[in-house]
Amino acid sequence: APGHRDFIKNMITGTSQADCAILIIAAGTGEFEAGISKDGQTREHALLAFTLGVRQLIVAINKMDTTKWSEARYEEIVKETSNFIKKVGFNPKTVAFVPISGWHGDNMLEESTNMGWFKGWSKETKAGASKGKTLLEAIDSIEPPSRPTDKPLRLPLQDVYKIGGIGTVGRVETGTIKAGMVVTFAPTAVTTEVKSVEMHHEQLEAGMPGDNVGFNVKNVSVKDIRRGNVCGDSKNDPPKEAASFNAQVIVLNHPGQIGNGYSPVLDCHTAHIACKSTDVPVTPSKTPPSSSSPVMPLSS
Repeated sequence: APGHRDFIKNMITGTSQADCAILIIAAGTGEFEAGISKDGQTREHALLAFTLGVRQLIVAINKMDTTKWSEARYEEIVKETSNFIKKVGFNPKTVAFVPISGWHGDNMLEESTNMGWFKGWSKETKAGASKGKTLLEAIDSIEPPSRPTDKPLRLPLQDVYKIGGIGTVGRVETGTIKAGMVVTFAPTAVTTEVKSVEMHHEQLEAGMPGDNVGFNVKNVSVKDIRRGNVCGDSKNDPPKEAASFNAQVIVLNHPGQIGNGYSPVLDCHTAHIACKSTDVPVTPSKTPPSSSSPVMPLSS
């Protein structure tokens, strides 16, 4: 997603379906500093990625050509970035830092001849240590997350198409989806049968967690379901609408005061929905809340 506040909604939708985030940082003088400032988009994107459950991160330091391939500038950015992603929640030791030039292609697919000082990236995770020289190698080193096929089906809808043959598109988060399965969409409680499941224009026997699938359903109008709805197996703990819930909220930067009746927009998987706080039993704190911190009841 572009590093602009106008596209935060798009960034949240995409990141909610991601297994890994690649944080692109501009190395140019002033650009990096603006990105990690209090209201900077680099800082906000990193925090949103962690908040949305992404635990694997790659940092690509771009536009190295504009710094005349400066090792000192690269080291400065790595140091500053490591500090702020650590505060967000990431462990810098598990993150690959790669200096690149998207314009010239340096360290993208092949090792750059302009940055002979770069000895390569390295990281340590629970699966072991890995190292490489390019962004492509960093992407290849990402560990496939566990795929919970044994849990009830949860498939947040990304898009609902009117075009015949395409149908409904979304990413399977848990469980499996198959042709012939009777599914329920929350919060509308619409129930129907799945006619077919496909991925990359090929029919699938079953859509598994992590798959971005398209599936057709019987006798359901595009007016009845929409992006943000969640599909589940009608016979195995189908998703249901919640009238209210308790939320643990971290306020990063807000111009006004938050209290009872505050109406934020909630971003949850692919849904963007207005809510209203009914009770805010919270005391101001400069530290992130613990699991026992007060929560904010919200109603949708």
